[in-house]
Amino acid sequence: MKIKYLAIPLVFSLGSIGFLPTGQAVSPPPDGGYPGGNTAEGQSALFSLTTGGFNTVVGFFSLRSDTTGSFNTAIGAGTLLANTADQNTATGAGALLSNTTGTQNTANGAFALFSNTTGISNTVSGADALLYNTTGSSNTANGVGALQANTMGSDNTAIGYHADWSTATGDSNTAIGRNALAANGGSQNTAIGVQALENNTSGNNTAIGYLADSNNTSGTQNTALGAFAGLNVTTADNVICIGVNGGNVSNSCYIGNIWQQSGGPQAVYVNSDGKLGQLVSSRRFKDDIKPMEQASEVIYALKPVSFRYKPEIEPTRPLGFGLIAEDVEKINPDLVTRGGDRQVNSVRYDAVNAMLLNEFLKEHKAFVEEQRTVQEQGAMIAQLRKQIANLAATITEQAAQIQKVSAQVEASSPVARMVLNNP
Repeated sequence: MKIKYLAIPLVFSLGSIGFLPTGQAVSPPPDGGYPGGNTAEGQSALFSLTTGGFNTVVGFFSLRSDTTGSFNTAIGAGTLLANTADQNTATGAGALLSNTTGTQNTANGAFALFSNTTGISNTVSGADALLYNTTGSSNTANGVGALQANTMGSDNTAIGYHADWSTATGDSNTAIGRNALAANGGSQNTAIGVQALENNTSGNNTAIGYLADSNNTSGTQNTALGAFAGLNVTTADNVICIGVNGGNVSNSCYIGNIWQQSGGPQAVYVNSDGKLGQLVSSRRFKDDIKPMEQASEVIYALKPVSFRYKPEIEPTRPLGFGLIAEDVEKINPDLVTRGGDRQVNSVRYDAVNAMLLNEFLKEHKAFVEEQRTVQEQGAMIAQLRKQIANLAATITEQAAQIQKVSAQVEASSPVARMVLNNP
């Protein structure tokens, strides 16, 4: 800032001593309208003009060095002082003061685009906006101090007090809001919201919301949506935070208002590409449908374990129960899921559950068959017992009849008499 305020008097002093009128300077001294559609008002305004046309200048030393440049507008002391190019517009003391060959720049505000020399197509509104830009082009800064530190960065957009304040060489940044991307030194960042990405120094981050990702310093490829979103992210990369503070864990995703929320019974699943969706089961979504039969018997080889997740995965570390994906992969590779790097990540518990159901149904079917056989055998045994009982009754009845007949026979037979023969 001191450089800025010391440079103006120095340049003006040197100009008043060293620059002398030439034969080509406008005459009489600038005061009103001149040939070529030029308008000049102020000490040494358009002092060096030769063939340039359609310039409008109001202010001490405004467009002082311009000779052939045309279609420039300079209003304010020292505006476009060193300019020799075309189609620049400067409004405010010191605005575009250092510009030489840069074209199509617009600076509105005291010392706006003060240091610009050859940068083109910059648009600035606000005191000290793009103050130190020299060769950066296609930048848009709207707000006091917006893109103030930028020197060579291009294609940046900063709207708001001190928005993208520290970017020096970064490109393609967008900052909207007071102090958004205030400490930025990277490229391709988008910050929308007061103090969004305020401390960021790296690139490829997107933050939308008040203080969104404001504590991030060197993390890259992070996305934060919502007020205070991503506050816990400082150095991690590729973190997505929607409506929550998140965590400083690379390649992670945090979404608010989901945990412990009641809703419909359908679970949400994610594939290896990060696509969210429901697990559909309609026949119209499936091919090669056939009974599972013996395929489910692999579950008998699975080895359930108890475990605790590592602290960076689950800080509370409750005791968990399940399977180890690498062990399951050895038994059946179709029962595991893989990440984008094709490494094994998890177990397809939904498939395991389906296999368990199949085994249960097989056992149930066998049990039902066994019960039917038992029932059939029981009925047969009961029938046999009935038949045996009937047979026994018949035999008993026959025995009684035989005994009766025997008694009758015995009663009807003549009684044997003993005869004594006396001599």
